[in-house]
Amino acid sequence: MTTLLPQPPSTIASATAGTNPAAAAKSATRALHKGQHTRAVILDAALGLASHVGLEGLSIGALAEVTQMSKSGVFAHFGSREELQIAVIREYHTRFEEEVFFPAVKQPRGLERLCALFENWVRRVSVELDSGCIYISGAVEFDDRPGPVRDALASMVCTWHAALSRAISLAIETGELRADTDPTQMLFEVHGLILALHHDARFLRLPGALDRARTGFMRTLSYYRVRAEQPASTSAPPPVARAVAAPPQRPRKPQR
Repeated sequence: MTTLLPQPPSTIASATAGTNPAAAAKSATRALHKGQHTRAVILDAALGLASHVGLEGLSIGALAEVTQMSKSGVFAHFGSREELQIAVIREYHTRFEEEVFFPAVKQPRGLERLCALFENWVRRVSVELDSGCIYISGAVEFDDRPGPVRDALASMVCTWHAALSRAISLAIETGELRADTDPTQMLFEVHGLILALHHDARFLRLPGALDRARTGFMRTLSYYRVRAEQPASTSAPPPVARAVAAPPQRPRKPQR
């Protein structure tokens, strides 16, 4: 009599590959690698699609068409549109870290690392001019829509902001930024430069936006940076300084 009860994994593997355990293990490994490769291909296509149409534009059907797969094949790897969107956010964050964060943390703590983080961020934005930033476009799409997708997106952005804030704090500890520097305020100003860059370069297509962002960052640094004390001078001040320091004397009235 044929049983309809589910068989344990070992029984299924043996039935698939005969009675050879090594062959069964090899077959299972191949299937696992193939599944991982297929998922990676789907995720890469999904990220490219989301960069152009946004996270809301993602759908199992659209992705199946792009990858030339069946809807059931795509669905088997993600299960739902929401899971697909979250997977895309995580993949974007992984690539963002690889391009922006990890190269910068190789630099010494302090301003060198902070400047590297900003410069890598600017370069990332410059590459995304023809596609789009998932962090920025996702914030517009989900700013007022609570749920798992918004939570995942906010979590990734907060992780990146925490890394920047930490870099600012380290620059304070190294004595390169003023002790009264507020990392949250400085982070706000730096992030504002990136948002302005994305707006002017991607939306308005204004030339010179990258240079203006870098100039804005240097001005922000100059405000928070510790200034070297000027050495005391015993010589007389120059004429212009004397004119500013000493107000002109009123002419005396002639005596009668």
